[in-house]
Amino acid sequence: MDLAYLLTPLITWITVGPIKFLINSAKARKWAFNLVGNGGFPSNHSAVVSSMATLIALREGVGHPAFGVAVTLCFIVVIDANSLRQHVGKQAAAINRLAKGGAEHHWLRERMGHTVIEIGGGLCTGIAIGHLVFALFAK
Repeated sequence: MDLAYLLTPLITWITVGPIKFLINSAKARKWAFNLVGNGGFPSNHSAVVSSMATLIALREGVGHPAFGVAVTLCFIVVIDANSLRQHVGKQAAAINRLAKGGAEHHWLRERMGHTVIEIGGGLCTGIAIGHLVFALFAK
């Protein structure tokens, strides 16, 4: 097995997580441990799928079936991050407003999805890391 295909998503996730944490901390002007997770710039999920699609394109070519699968997965992740998860966050906000007076309500996280800019940042970061892994693990 070629380790580049195994390491690319791991390297991307490990790289993007701290970047997102530092950006969120700078915006909040304090350590943003409560913002770790879904949402924020850049999108981890978009970065991971685009890094794999990039690596496959560079190694196998854009005509390879694996690249088609990777791009399809990338579209699904991006659409999910932008629309579905934002709707979930809006529903959480509505539930939190309705249950505000209740003593036993577990506060739901409202920041779930990504903006187009956050997704774009994730895609650009993923493409860059895909190129980097391609250069480091040349066949």
